[in-house]
Amino acid sequence: ETSQRGTPSETLLSKMLRRLLSPRFRPRSSIVSYTPHVQSFDSVRSIRFSSSAPTATVEPKSRIPHWLLKQHIVAKPGFNRWRIPVASVSIHLCIGSVYAWSMFNTSLTKELGVVAPAAEDWTLGQVVPVFSTAIVFLGLSAAIAGHWLEKVGPRMVGVTSAACWGGGFLIGGLGIHLHQLPLLYLGYGALGGCGLGLGYVSPVSNLIRWFPDRRGMATGLAIMGFGGGAMIGAPIKSKLLNYYSRPPHYLGEVENVTLVNEGGRRFAEVSPGNLKEVVVASHADIAHSNGLLEGVYLVGTGSTGAAATFFTLGTVYFGVIMCGAFAYRVPAEGWTPPGWTPPPQLRQVNTMITQHHVHIDQAPKTPQFWFLWTVLCCNVTAGIGVLGVAKTMMDDIFGTTLPDIVTAQFTATYVLMISVFNMVGRLGWASLSDVIGRKATYCVFFGLGIPLYCSLPFAAGWVSTAPSVTPLIMFYASTMIIFSMYGGGFATIPAYLADVFGTKFVGGIHGRLLTAWSTAGVLGPMAITQLRAGSARASVHDLANKVDPVVFKQTFGSPITDLEALVASKTVSIPKLMEIAPAGTVDPTPTLYDTTMYSMAGLLCIALLANLSVRPVDPHHFMELDEAQPAEGDERKEK
Repeated sequence: ETSQRGTPSETLLSKMLRRLLSPRFRPRSSIVSYTPHVQSFDSVRSIRFSSSAPTATVEPKSRIPHWLLKQHIVAKPGFNRWRIPVASVSIHLCIGSVYAWSMFNTSLTKELGVVAPAAEDWTLGQVVPVFSTAIVFLGLSAAIAGHWLEKVGPRMVGVTSAACWGGGFLIGGLGIHLHQLPLLYLGYGALGGCGLGLGYVSPVSNLIRWFPDRRGMATGLAIMGFGGGAMIGAPIKSKLLNYYSRPPHYLGEVENVTLVNEGGRRFAEVSPGNLKEVVVASHADIAHSNGLLEGVYLVGTGSTGAAATFFTLGTVYFGVIMCGAFAYRVPAEGWTPPGWTPPPQLRQVNTMITQHHVHIDQAPKTPQFWFLWTVLCCNVTAGIGVLGVAKTMMDDIFGTTLPDIVTAQFTATYVLMISVFNMVGRLGWASLSDVIGRKATYCVFFGLGIPLYCSLPFAAGWVSTAPSVTPLIMFYASTMIIFSMYGGGFATIPAYLADVFGTKFVGGIHGRLLTAWSTAGVLGPMAITQLRAGSARASVHDLANKVDPVVFKQTFGSPITDLEALVASKTVSIPKLMEIAPAGTVDPTPTLYDTTMYSMAGLLCIALLANLSVRPVDPHHFMELDEAQPAEGDERKEK
């Protein structure tokens, strides 16, 4: 379109360009900004785009709902910061129930036989690694999600944790119901472990930012909930298991039932020509059961209640964690508690505390990171192996020697008290570390832990030769102190990291350090189960050699030459051999854990040396001041 004088007037194309460059024109799916050099809209030819001009920048719309991101959960002025620990503790109480895993051991190893293990029932060596798998995925997910946490904020991570932890219980319960061990590993172990890791790290860095004046106490408050999860979880699991359990069909006393042995398994003729697999429950098997009789029970006709318990807990935990996640708020940039400034004497007394920051990707390049990794790995390995079999260990060591004292209620209370001391230790030791320093606190852990672990085999040997309540008290007190320091180590490590590497990336660095927990989650339970299994096999063979072969065949229906097959099918065990062993035979069960305890003490020696090697970070690892502060453009881009 041209005027009569031959000069171009405003064309249709120029009108379109004017509209395109208008601030009101924005595509809904993205934000587009570009700045051409426009000299005049009177001529299309006068519009030119310079290669030196800012290029188009496109920011895709986030697929995550905006109300889950940290930009939208910034606390308003006057927000009460003590609401954050409440939300954090509620989440950690749910995921901390993993420490009560040993409550499931007995049920899962008798899922088919119910009163006694059947041939197809899972062994303790198959069940305990489920706990280990969850801890492995806890550390891996925490390491991977650490940087994501700093990007999206604690609410999004908490919601994801709820889906994984609750869903893990549901899939695990399905695996128990179908008696498919891989489903239990996939659900509770892998998916549930991811929920553990995400829920564990979600509040840590946020609490350190809300409580710069009380770092140790703040992280101790949240992680205290993780240690206290078993305190609430153990009695709830016990009650749910009892509520949902159903005894198997009772066929009668052994003398009144015709039994047939096939490949180590025992069968009973329930009708002419119809053989069904059975288990024979001895006095030891039903000692902690109410109203059950010694004799023959039909396999697969009862229920331990484990599957229904998993379904119930998965639903409840999902709801509670979701509520906690939506209660999260983050402080505004640069927020500090009213009237608080870093006390100068803190920097003078404890030279380990830095005012600088180390980038999340630079921290693993420092020796301090790996010294602290070794400290955490050894401390957790020593404690987690005992935690996974705490109830079983108490039954093995004292259940046979002091049966009138160590009842089912006693062992359940023991697991509860482990959780109490684990929880109290997290808050108490972490708060103490604010006074004496993190390094000194860990020196106390290992200086006390080494002799305490060595005392456990002594107490076990004492009670096996001279049963009395004194070694029980000694064992009880030693393990309670050990578990308090175990929990204190977890609660103190985030503040230790903040002291050494600064607070800016402490959440991500803490997540990466938790790979030590993954390693310990494999080493601890594996060590205690494998060493115990080796000791148990040796004890079975030793006891079998002391038993009269004729009595052995009358009791188990097969000669002593079939011992390996009978042990593999769980027909022969230490308690059943002790019932026919000669008078005066010492029960070897209390000594099954001796080698493990001495090995754990050796690990604490390594941890002590690693802790003593921690020094302040070399200054060349610190971020520059302009790097540590968020750039204005970055903040605008993030928003």
